[in-house]
Amino acid sequence: MATRGYTTSKDDLRERLARVEGQVKGITKMIEEDRYCIDVLTQINAVRAALDKVALGLLDGHVRHCLVGGEGGPETPEDQAGELMAAVGRMVQR
Repeated sequence: MATRGYTTSKDDLRERLARVEGQVKGITKMIEEDRYCIDVLTQINAVRAALDKVALGLLDGHVRHCLVGGEGGPETPEDQAGELMAAVGRMVQR
């Protein structure tokens, strides 16, 4: 089984995702309380930013561990670049 690049920071990932989960629950509560729409949208954007930060951290780990370190990523530089760009493309596509 291939070693994943994020294994050393799982606790950090769990903490960040728990905060995001709390933010989403807060948004649900805001909607239940009929809070001002712009305030809800502001919190939604904060959740997106937090998830983007998690995703970028995972991508950084993947590049450093799997691609540069040769631990389970594609073997050829062309395939590595293709995989990386596909992942970045999915991240920026909204």
